[in-house]
Amino acid sequence: MAPHLARLSFIPAGLPPPRRRACARARSRPHSVSPSADARSPSFRRPYTSVLVVPTGVGAAVGGFAGDALPVARALAAVADCVISHPNVLNAAMLYWPMPNTLYVEGYALDRFAEGAWALQPVHQNKVSLVLDAGIEEELRLRHLQVADAARASLGLPVVEYTVTDAPLEIKTWFDPKCGKSTGSVGNSDSLLRAVDALVKHSGVNAVAVVCRFPDDDPDDSDCYREGKGVDLLAGVEAIISHLIVKEFKIPAAHAPAVLPPPLSPSLSPRSVAEEIGYTFLPCVLAGLSSAPQYVTRRHGTLDNGCIVASDIDSVIIPKDACGGDGTLAFARTARKNKPLIITVQENETVLDDTPDKFSIEALNVQNYWEAIGVIAAHKAGVNPSALRRHGIEHLKSHQRMYSGRSSGSQPYSSSPNQDKVYVHQLA
Repeated sequence: MAPHLARLSFIPAGLPPPRRRACARARSRPHSVSPSADARSPSFRRPYTSVLVVPTGVGAAVGGFAGDALPVARALAAVADCVISHPNVLNAAMLYWPMPNTLYVEGYALDRFAEGAWALQPVHQNKVSLVLDAGIEEELRLRHLQVADAARASLGLPVVEYTVTDAPLEIKTWFDPKCGKSTGSVGNSDSLLRAVDALVKHSGVNAVAVVCRFPDDDPDDSDCYREGKGVDLLAGVEAIISHLIVKEFKIPAAHAPAVLPPPLSPSLSPRSVAEEIGYTFLPCVLAGLSSAPQYVTRRHGTLDNGCIVASDIDSVIIPKDACGGDGTLAFARTARKNKPLIITVQENETVLDDTPDKFSIEALNVQNYWEAIGVIAAHKAGVNPSALRRHGIEHLKSHQRMYSGRSSGSQPYSSSPNQDKVYVHQLA
């Protein structure tokens, strides 16, 4: 029988903090997180890595509710060798689906990874700690501690310690009046950071799950969300909470809100109901953090030492009207020769209006995730996706015909970025 989860004491733990393993050179031993890679016939191609992004709190038609983008991640993981995604996609409250070739990366960390400032170091397991908001009622706190004990005893997850903040965190939520996305504030963010700092310094933990007491929803807002419409009011400030921790401590973190159980309703949407089948949203967070990759920064190590870096990314899938995030822009504007394929999904509408053309992003637009995963399969195989469509391939254009109208006679070689871009579009 597993002992109860211990509360943090401020005495240094007996075991020293885990040290980062030295990584082998990435180019001599390419990263591989696919469980079946060794079982396949020998391959001389590097692993195909895809990033799946559905921004948080923007009312995404797929991924804007309770883990309803998780089927997309599961299907993508069956095609790509490695999938990188974030809690908004992979969390489903009481539900979770383990995928050994999928990396659980917090949103702020994913942006820094895309910019090339951070790298991802896959792990076998993390030492996970739990931070509980002092504003959570005693009964609700006990429910969350029981979830942690169940995860340890029934799943064997390495949840090692918990602490309670020294003051209520005073979470507030609202909708952004400009675009309609959800956002909010943490009234006592210093209290949250002090709690995490104590766990990291005294217990050597390297992943943090946070549970904050959220205000009880307005019935109109919650009923709309529960029926599969509108925007998740809680999601925006959840991202703010995890961003605070990851930015300060550079370790995996994720958040689960503490709310009172809503009244039973027969009109729930299947996309929202994962949050209605238990007392907490914590199980998926603990499962994800237990094997989330560690973040390696330039200060703590060499980014290309056997870890996954931005230049390893082959494709990025994003809703068509949500292309303005830091990570997407970084992937699209990378200076490397082989840029990742940016795939935008028309069907996954959000409250945003950040389409690729507004940011001069060269993207391949598809109607839905069926098509997106088909494009990934073709891209991985080295097949032009257009070749899979009727009339998808036109006659090959002549370089001379394309540029002969611009000048006559011999001219010294010169290259224009605009000319190169036109040429690429013609061949594609």
